[in-house]
Order: sequence, then C-alpha cells, then structure tokens
Amino acid sequence: MDDVFLLSRLQFAANISFHILFPSISIALGWFLFYFKLRFNISGHPVWMRIYRFWVKVFALTFAMGVVSGITMSFQFGTNWPGYMETVGNIAGPLLGYEVLTAFFLEATFLGIMLFGIHKVPNWLHTLSILIVAVGTTISAFWIIVLNSWMQTPAGFEMREGVAHAVDWGAIIFNPSFPYRLSHVLLASGLTASFLIAGISAYRILRGDHKKAPRLALKTAVFAAAILMPLQILVGDAHGLNTLEHQPQKVAAMEGIWETEKGVPLLLFAIPDEKNRTNHFELPIPNVASLILTHDLEGEIKGLNEFVGEHPPVAPVFYGFRVMVGIGVLMLFVAWYCSFVLIRKKELSSIPLYALLAMTFSGWIATLAGWYVTEIGRQPYLVSGVLKTVDAVTDIAPENVVFSFILYMSVYVILLIAYLHTLFLMARKSVEIEEMQPEEEIQSPFNHSVNKLAEQGS
Repeated sequence: MDDVFLLSRLQFAANISFHILFPSISIALGWFLFYFKLRFNISGHPVWMRIYRFWVKVFALTFAMGVVSGITMSFQFGTNWPGYMETVGNIAGPLLGYEVLTAFFLEATFLGIMLFGIHKVPNWLHTLSILIVAVGTTISAFWIIVLNSWMQTPAGFEMREGVAHAVDWGAIIFNPSFPYRLSHVLLASGLTASFLIAGISAYRILRGDHKKAPRLALKTAVFAAAILMPLQILVGDAHGLNTLEHQPQKVAAMEGIWETEKGVPLLLFAIPDEKNRTNHFELPIPNVASLILTHDLEGEIKGLNEFVGEHPPVAPVFYGFRVMVGIGVLMLFVAWYCSFVLIRKKELSSIPLYALLAMTFSGWIATLAGWYVTEIGRQPYLVSGVLKTVDAVTDIAPENVVFSFILYMSVYVILLIAYLHTLFLMARKSVEIEEMQPEEEIQSPFNHSVNKLAEQGS
C-alpha cells in the first residue's frame, strides 16, 4: 500500500505540474489578445494586428496542450484515487460538471471563430469571440479554484455515513479561502503571460527583428507586469492572513516555525530537520514573520509542535514558498527597471533584453512553487479535516501505477520539448518573414470607412 500511495502521489503531481503550465498562460493570454484586437479596431494601425496574429497562434498551441493534459487528470480520480469521489463526489462532481457546462463549451464554441473567422465573419463578431473565449478561460479557472479552495477550507456540507453531502452551495462555492485563491491565481496567470510575451518579444528583437510589433508587444507586457506584481503582493499578504486563520499548520511549515512564540523572525534561509524538529543554519530577520503574518511585531504564531502528526512535510513547503517569493521579487525588480528604462529612453539595451529572455518562463517556476506549497501544505489531508490522502488511494498493484507513471512522464517530456521548440521556432520564423515582407496593410473597419469616404471625395 505504501508503494501504491507514493507512486500515485508522484503520478498525480506529475500530471498536475504539466497541466498547470498551460492554463497559467492561456487564462491571461486570452485577455491580452482581446486588448490587442481592440487597439487595432480603435487605431487601425497594422502593428496591432501583427501582434495579435502572432500571439493567437501561441494561444491556440497553449490551449490545445492544456485541454489534452487536462483530460488525463479526471481519469486518475477513478484509477488512482477512488476514495476521493466515493467520499466527496457529491460536491466535486457537480463543480467539475459546472466547469464543463459554463466554460469549456463556451470556449469550444467561439474558439473556432476566434482562430479561423477573422476574414469570414463581421469584425465585431470576431472581436466578441475573443472576449467570450477570454471570459470562458476565466470561468474555467473560477470553478477549478472553487473545488481546490473547498478542499483547503471545506464548508457548506455535512457528512452522512462517511459521505459528504452539500447543504449550502453558496457556502461551498464562496468558501473562506476562495476569494484569495482566485485572485492569486488570476494575477499569477497575468504575470506568467506578461513575462512570456516580454521574453519571446525580447528574443525576436535580439535576433534582429527591427519591426514595431515585438517592441510594442514587449512594452505592453512589461507595463502589465509592473502593475500586476504589486497587486499580487497585496493579494498574497491577504491570502497569507487567511491561511494563518484556517490552516495555521501550513503557515508554520512555510515559515519553519517549530515552537509557538511571539515576535517570530523571518527565516531567509534554513535547513528544516523534521526528525529532530528544529532548523539548521538559520538566517533570520527578527520579528518580521510576526509583522507580515499578524501585522504586529510581537504577534503570536503557532508552531509545528502544536500539530504533531497533522502537519505537512516541512522541507518542500518551506523551500517552495521561498522559491515563489524569490521569483516574485525578481519579477518586480525586472518589470519596474524595464518600465523605467522604456519610459525614459523608449528602447531597451541588450542587457535588459537578455534579462527578459531569461525570465520568459519565470511565471511557470513561481506558479509551480506556489502550487506545491498549496497542495503539499494541505497534507496529510486530501480534503482538510474530512478525508486523509492515504484513505483515498487505490488498492491496485504497484506495477500498474509504475507503468502508467512512466508512460505519462515519457509523453509529457516529449510534449513539453515539442511545445518549447515550436514556440521559439514560431518566433524565429516571424523574424524571417518580417525581414522578407513589408508591413502588411490591414485596416480596422473605422479607418477603412474613412479611406473610402476620402476616395469618394477625391
């Protein structure tokens, strides 16, 4: 059973880690596409259409990868975690169904118009289709975060003979941690997409693309990141306070706090020793953890020793939190510095361009680190206080899980390499095409009408 439990956890972790890469881009990228199309409609400048046309291809590729990898997630509820649906299926099933009915069908219906209808339907309908797809991806995130938040802070249900039954869907949907998690995830997607756009645009510029499109896309993404990162810090602070209230053991693991105390220092670095229940090589800043978590220099924080046997593995939560925060600080610095340079000089030199290129997938790293903190931090429970992870695992032979795990990992590695190769190949091809062809004359409906009137007048 221990082997099946570990292997099933590893397999699900691999699946969710691969899958989350793509929604973390597509949720916000849909809104960027809507913005690009609106700017084209209003200004009529062909540069906005060129930006839109490049990034809609990236969106289509990313969306397809997200759909394919998401399908395998639902299979594992039955194959590896049957106890999950047996215990909380009355709640998890409808929430997943709502996501399909309200979001997936909406995206699927209008995605075709968005991708292939630009010359086949009226401009207003094409623009509307982009908006609906963007709304659809956000609604999809809404329902997934509802379910995940409910697993973290369950509410609105009662247990009958070991099975959870809904008694208040409003309380289930708007459970205590939901608003903070949804805001945190949407802002994270905005930052992930911003640095992807900025990084790929920097790559095109460094390869000699002298057109306006990559520079304008880069500027838009950098300014967006500069605005979103401070908002993410504020939301993260509120999220931390909410987690301290409802999941104090997770916060204790994040901060490496073993004993309940006041005036707790912030550990910039330490090596948690769970066996001896202490830390080694601590690098503390006095009182700062209490200040951040309680807004009081002498605020009290419960330690892990208050939750013996009921707290998560400390090391992955502790280090994951620091990776997430560290990447976030780096994002803030790079976005603000590049914004400052763009405002003053209008152009970036090679050093900040290489910095943006290096940060292309920084959103992925921060998202994965934050997701691990969230999910590992809920252990040993699958649904906090309701269902332990070990009680939901399958009893199939370990060899079967090994086979499926190796198969999943092999496919995912190949797909990820193919995705990255295709992404940069599209960027290189775009540079080559733009070197060969002049800026295409595409006009918005407004400018087209003005030009026709001018021709008639002449």
